[in-house]
Formats: sequence, C-alpha cells, structure tokens
Amino acid sequence: MRIGLLGGSFNPPHTAHRAISLFAIKRLRLDRVWWLVTPGNPLKDKRTLHDLDERIAAARKLANDPRIQVSCLESVIGTRYTVDTVRYLRRRASTLRFVWIMGADNLAQFHRWQSWLDIASEIPIAVIDRPPQSFRALASPAAQALARYRLPENQARTLTDHRAPAWVFLTGLKLSLSSTGLRNLDGSWI
Repeated sequence: MRIGLLGGSFNPPHTAHRAISLFAIKRLRLDRVWWLVTPGNPLKDKRTLHDLDERIAAARKLANDPRIQVSCLESVIGTRYTVDTVRYLRRRASTLRFVWIMGADNLAQFHRWQSWLDIASEIPIAVIDRPPQSFRALASPAAQALARYRLPENQARTLTDHRAPAWVFLTGLKLSLSSTGLRNLDGSWI
C-alpha cells in the first residue's frame, strides 16, 4: 500500500488541503493520504492554534473522501518533530510505502525543520507547487542540497518505489489558499 503523509497544523483545514491530497493520490498513484494533524508546530506561534480536537473534527468533516484519513498520531505517540514521526511509522508499518507531501512554501523553509536531512534520507518527498512560492522554494537551501535526488516530474508515479532521498516537484495544481491567510482574513474557521 502506498501512503502519502500530509502533516500540518490544519489551523484551520481548508479546501486546498483536500485538493492537494486528491492531486497527490492521482499523480503519485497513492492508495491513501493520511493527514497528520500536529499538536503544535515548533516553527509556528502556538497562541493562534485552536484546540487539537477542534482541528481534527474540522479536518474529518472537510476530508470527505475514504482515501483521506485524518489522524492525531503525533499526539498519541508523543512526537514533536516530523523526523521522529516518520521514523516511528517506518518502524511500525514497514510493509507500507510512504511519501511525505508538502507544499512549495514548506520546501522554502524545510532547512529550518529539525533534522531535515534525516527526513529526506528516511522518506521520499513530493512537493506541490504553491504559487507564488515556487521560485523561492526551488532556490531554497534544502532544494539546492537535495537537487541531485530530484526526479523528473514525469516519474512522479514511481516516487514511492524510490529509496530516499528522492523527491519530485509537482506542477499543475495552482492553489494559493493557506490556513494563515484564512485566519488573517477574518479570524473565522472554514
């Protein structure tokens, strides 16, 4: 089974999360996408973070597809960093083939993530184009450091078959919606 992992605060979850997931299922030939709703992103301000149960409930309502499963795994297993979550999943579910899914905005600051090179060495990564972040993302320290492991986009469907490090940049989905933008708009949810 091929599983895409989409981690995030989902504060709030929005239609771009769903669109990215469905896009990844199609382009990467995934069986499922798991939304890993984090208890708290170490790189973000926790003062604007809604309750985990609230975010989980909103994410489940929005996902509305049997191929998208919403999880609070990090809260259950007590991990704070993506690298620990990925290692946990690879140990506990070694028969599954995982790929990490992130938007181009996350690739742009991936080098700030705890043990980001270890993450790249543990799991293939699919980066989804998110205008206007694309050029900044592809010029980022992480993209430059991992450049030799980048697959051509026409090989995206084989990403889960590649040993990490391996990554692909997927174009074609042009959504600039973000949770931060939604919160800043009027402070409301969904």
